[in-house]
Amino acid sequence: MTPRRRPDRLVRSYVVTDGRAHPTRNTLDLVTVLIAADDLPLAGLNPEKRRLMELCRPGALSVAEVAGHLALPVSVTKVLIADLMDSGHIVTRAPVPAARPSDLTILQEVLDALRARL
Repeated sequence: MTPRRRPDRLVRSYVVTDGRAHPTRNTLDLVTVLIAADDLPLAGLNPEKRRLMELCRPGALSVAEVAGHLALPVSVTKVLIADLMDSGHIVTRAPVPAARPSDLTILQEVLDALRARL
């Protein structure tokens, strides 16, 4: 069985980004969470931006997830996201930080209580 080959893109990346290689903002990370505005129309958006909005409207996705769904390089996706942020179509949130370890004495007390019940 031969591996499936992704078809070549019909539109080059520089066309999708209007020739820009860098986003207007440098605040996007791979795990930045994207939330689409529900009240703004999609009219006037290019097909890639419209698809990005459709992906984010049911919930929130990360930059990496959106790039994967769009089958675009992350750098191109970041340019599109920055444009949508500038127009108010997308709001970003930092990912939820990892939980810090709890106080060791509390964990020991919980463990002792569990052992006492068994």
